Amino acid sequence: MNLKTHQFSRIRYRIRYLWVLLLVFGLSGCGINNIPTHDESVDAKWSQVLNQYKRRADLIPNLVNVVKGYAAHEKEVLTAVVEARAKATSTELPKDILTNPDAFQNFQQSQSELSSALSRLLLVVERYPDLKANQNYLALQSQLEGTENRIAVARGDYIEAVRIYNTEIRTFPGRLWKSFLYQDAQPKEKFSVDALDQQVPEVSFD
Repeated sequence: MNLKTHQFSRIRYRIRYLWVLLLVFGLSGCGINNIPTHDESVDAKWSQVLNQYKRRADLIPNLVNVVKGYAAHEKEVLTAVVEARAKATSTELPKDILTNPDAFQNFQQSQSELSSALSRLLLVVERYPDLKANQNYLALQSQLEGTENRIAVARGDYIEAVRIYNTEIRTFPGRLWKSFLYQDAQPKEKFSVDALDQQVPEVSFD
């Protein structure tokens, strides 16, 4: 190979390399990485949802014990909270929960039942002024309220991440990339407002 031919080969190699770079940047601009990026965002937001629900579950035993000390005869309400917590924390979440409608619905249902039971317990507490003034109860109530707020924020962030992800895999050009590169990408489940979330617990003061 003479010098001129060698130089020509190097130039041709550099041109091909530049074309590859242009192609990569061009595809990136067309959203080739959007689906995995949005998928990671959904997973991160889901982890925050689980973290906040766990934080709430961890507060409940102490809350029940404090209430029990002042209102032991409210056995039905206390038992409902304990049982709802046990159900919400004992359910093993499948790996495909975000793409499994039945599993996701079961998870949401168990958390909604716990929310409802907690609401009834907090209403019952209104009967006991001494308990409402107890410093331990006040601290737990404050932590619980803060956790409920964080749950709402985490759920909202997750819903928005799912909206972006689901929109990406259903519209162009994301739909095209899904067909060629991300065929296992499936729509993610999101929270809905169900009857338990809307229900206002009723407590009799007779």
